[in-house]
Amino acid sequence: MNLALFVSGGLGFRVLEHLKGSEHSINCVYTDSNSNEIIDTANDNQLPIFIGNPRNERALRFIDALEIDIILSVNYLFLIERSLFSKAKLAVNIHGSLLPKYRGRTPHVWAIINNESKTGVTAHLIDDGCDTGDLIKQKELLIDNNDTGADILEKFKKLYIPLVDEILADYERGSITLIPQNNKNATFFGKRIPEDGRINWDWQKERIRNWVRAQSYPYPGAFTHSEGQDEKIIVDEVVFSDRGFNETDRNGLIVSVNPICVKTPNGVIELRNIRNLENLNFLAVGQKLV
Repeated sequence: MNLALFVSGGLGFRVLEHLKGSEHSINCVYTDSNSNEIIDTANDNQLPIFIGNPRNERALRFIDALEIDIILSVNYLFLIERSLFSKAKLAVNIHGSLLPKYRGRTPHVWAIINNESKTGVTAHLIDDGCDTGDLIKQKELLIDNNDTGADILEKFKKLYIPLVDEILADYERGSITLIPQNNKNATFFGKRIPEDGRINWDWQKERIRNWVRAQSYPYPGAFTHSEGQDEKIIVDEVVFSDRGFNETDRNGLIVSVNPICVKTPNGVIELRNIRNLENLNFLAVGQKLV
């Protein structure tokens, strides 16, 4: 089969590596400017590659003359317009959630933040919306209580290749089955940037814990500041503490510095694995984190 791969990041690179050694022909690759492994692999294997945002028909000429059976999108950073996906007999995206839940960006991070017990990956048709196309296949996985965002990506690595192989095999057999998404059950979460990681100390301790573990290293991390200080405090782990507190104290109040413990509405949490701990000598009991 003739494939056009729209791939970004580590997951996209794994799929590219897998398929370039298969019986299928990769006729072109689309990626972003930061996916260096993908760019190098495409160049080393003399695969035609388009780098950057393909929207507004910027990349239409690149694919126009090619014979494409399947467009396969994996972790791709850009929406694929109809002028592109209509060039293939089948256009499929692999999305890191159990659609129709968690349409949009970084769905595995949002799933942890929202205390979900499971997530998964979904293969669906590419259409004019964002993650709205008919479902093809889904694979489910459990979210363990201590899983981080990076842990979920590691679990995804075990699912993406088998899912891709199953889709290609089903297409060759003519056995692709489509299931419309139930839009009444859909949820959507938007793009996150590093500055979105600020901890809200008025949240319950459980949400703060999930917020921190979802964004822990190698992600930019959840963070806070001490009132009146510019130094960002980046936290990769919190645990619940048995330390007592006064309900009338302000949320975010530092009640201990060795270890660093902070009051929330429903309990005290201990901050662990602080990335820049050596710069935080100014922290003191009675200060408030914001």
